[in-house]
Amino acid sequence: MKIEKLILPVMIVAVIAALYFTYFSPKDDLGLFSDFDKNSNVNRDIIVKVIHDKGFFVDQASGGTVFYVEDKAGVQMKVVGPISLPPGMDVTNRVTLRGHLHDGYFHAAEVRIRN
Repeated sequence: MKIEKLILPVMIVAVIAALYFTYFSPKDDLGLFSDFDKNSNVNRDIIVKVIHDKGFFVDQASGGTVFYVEDKAGVQMKVVGPISLPPGMDVTNRVTLRGHLHDGYFHAAEVRIRN
């Protein structure tokens, strides 16, 4: 009788733990641009690798800083980010971008450096 009372709470805890570790736990892997919808303007986070060889420059037309990144699949993407990037962007390997995908570039509303 006691074992029957423990089965349901144990199952509930197992389901909650599985959901947390699958969906809500912080991930440190590179993301994929293919997960973004080009028709959506919802800002989402993605971790990407910075391509330093292509440089950083200010685009007067867009009013932002332009640089290039690469995702887990090796897809290189132009990023139009805020005019002021966080200190250390020129030496970091990975960043977290919060923004949305347009046709041909990623519009980053926020750029955070990853360790």
